[in-house]
Amino acid sequence: MKAAMNWNAALYDEKHHFVSTYGQDVLTLLEPAAGEKILDAGCGTGTLCHQLAGFGAEVKGVDLSIDMVERAKAAYPELDFKVADLTDFDLGETFDAIFSNATLHWVLPPEKAIICLFHHLSPGGRLVLEMGGRLNVEQIIQAIFAALKQRGHAVFSVENFWYFPSPGSYSTLLEQAGFEVQLVHYFERPTRLSGLDGMRNWIEMFGAYFFRDMDPKETEKVIGLAVEKLKPTHFKEESWWADYRRLRIKARKPL
Repeated sequence: MKAAMNWNAALYDEKHHFVSTYGQDVLTLLEPAAGEKILDAGCGTGTLCHQLAGFGAEVKGVDLSIDMVERAKAAYPELDFKVADLTDFDLGETFDAIFSNATLHWVLPPEKAIICLFHHLSPGGRLVLEMGGRLNVEQIIQAIFAALKQRGHAVFSVENFWYFPSPGSYSTLLEQAGFEVQLVHYFERPTRLSGLDGMRNWIEMFGAYFFRDMDPKETEKVIGLAVEKLKPTHFKEESWWADYRRLRIKARKPL
């Protein structure tokens, strides 16, 4: 797996709370029940773990970001959170269900993560996930590329840090690992961003890899240029919108 991004956990909660808000739909698909053991794979700051616990489930959350896990522990000290790399971890136990929201498109290589998730499910257990799907934020990516080129910077493949699979390709990976895929939903979901600086904040938070070798002043110029290019298409009704495409899947580990 690539080196972890440095996440600003406070900014994530303040400006990007839509991540956990939309995750509530995935919780509905999970149908958590009292007494179940559930793993949140990519728990972030713990908001959805807290909601899962509200159903009476025994919940454990794992995330690669130390800052996210520390914030989750501070907010919900009664819950169990651990730092873990989803491509290489072993908690020494299995779960009735694994839940993952807006995480697996950050995890490379995907095959290793799927094997780890399969290993942590009890026979008959279910995996419910949502992640970025094929062409997710493609227009934002292209605006960043255009801004980079205009400022004389090299453009590189987003596959170095993002993985946005098609429904068929990800279902195939799950099946190769032993999962039975029960439901696949791939859909467009234009997503309202918070505040008049919503697009700038989004690029700073989620697109930081584009600017990893760039000084802060130049980064600001490139981001500003990308935002300018996106305004005619992505600023509507006094709000910024991200062109999200999501992949939602429910799968089962055979008995």
